[in-house]
Amino acid sequence: MSSQKAQSLHAFIFAGLVVALAIAALVSARSFRAPPVPDDVIDGRMAHAFESHYDQQFPVRTFGISLWAAIDYTLFHEARSGAVVGKDDWLYTDEEFAVPNDAIGELARNLALISWVRENLSRQDVRLIMAIVPSKARVYPEHLRTRVPPSLHQQLYGRALGHCRGLGIAAPDLLETLTEGKRRAATFLRTDTHWTPFGAQLAADSIATIARRLLPLHSAGKSTFRIEKTGLQTHRGDLLNFLPLDPYFARLLPPPEEIDVAQTIKEGGDDSADLLGDAAVPDVALIGTSYSAEREWNFAGALESKLQRDVANYAKEGQGPFAPMIAYLKSDDFRTAKPKLVIWEVPERYLLAHQPLEQYHLPPEAFTIRARNTVFPGRSAHQLPV
Repeated sequence: MSSQKAQSLHAFIFAGLVVALAIAALVSARSFRAPPVPDDVIDGRMAHAFESHYDQQFPVRTFGISLWAAIDYTLFHEARSGAVVGKDDWLYTDEEFAVPNDAIGELARNLALISWVRENLSRQDVRLIMAIVPSKARVYPEHLRTRVPPSLHQQLYGRALGHCRGLGIAAPDLLETLTEGKRRAATFLRTDTHWTPFGAQLAADSIATIARRLLPLHSAGKSTFRIEKTGLQTHRGDLLNFLPLDPYFARLLPPPEEIDVAQTIKEGGDDSADLLGDAAVPDVALIGTSYSAEREWNFAGALESKLQRDVANYAKEGQGPFAPMIAYLKSDDFRTAKPKLVIWEVPERYLLAHQPLEQYHLPPEAFTIRARNTVFPGRSAHQLPV
């Protein structure tokens, strides 16, 4: 079906659905009887009574939402804004395909901010490892349909990795790690934006290989850490929120996924120090997003197991990777007990996004555009691909 014919069919079905729902709404509204007290009109209670009647007598409204979502999904392979429908029951976040306004400027600002963070940590003798998490569409392009990431996204990971390494920041190639690892088991979830626990463990292994070279051996504690599998768990992917097919068309949803849940067990050490409040502060800090914060992936625990030492986890959900880092640098924890090493987990899709950091009152030099030619050598801003 051509794109023009698909759009025409889409519009025709939508118009028919609107007419059908409008008729159903009129039928439902006819059965409404206004309250007998005239004051209800003045204080708004009649409006509330009509709304309650409408909700009770018009369940077809929910059905209409689900029906339209089912039509979009099955006929046009589309979800609500926020997700991209791939093949084989795969879903992707549309952030991996979007080019925001002033994407080049935002990229330059974000890379400059990485440089600024690195310089601040270096002045205080704290080492930094950048863990740039590649986009799911980059690791699993074989499940995409006709929509593919634009050229700016296609170049983003390699350029960002090169920028960090050019600044002297240790940065493992997690794209290679997660792409090679998927030959053994899935490294990203089909219906979720995140990696699998297996993918998180592979990333932790690559990061730990570098971290062990940067950390002083004598700083390791007396405790031991081991990963313990707790069993399979059914997981509802966050991208299913953009397919409102429940409850009427739930059978059309991609099949549920199972994740092999694990937790990290700490054994040994000096418990008396913990009870007295004198436990040693971890010399490794983890900053990042939900990839690091959510327990399902056990990323922080995998790092502890690989490094055989405590990792202080300052990752936050729903804030992106930059706000948690700035908040940590301004925290009492950092001022009073600086770590030897900071691991900064940054999903690559955030590198093009605006970072709302006004509340932190950062100096202008934090956003000084110094990395543009490093990231895209020999090209000015207006020449960069979008």
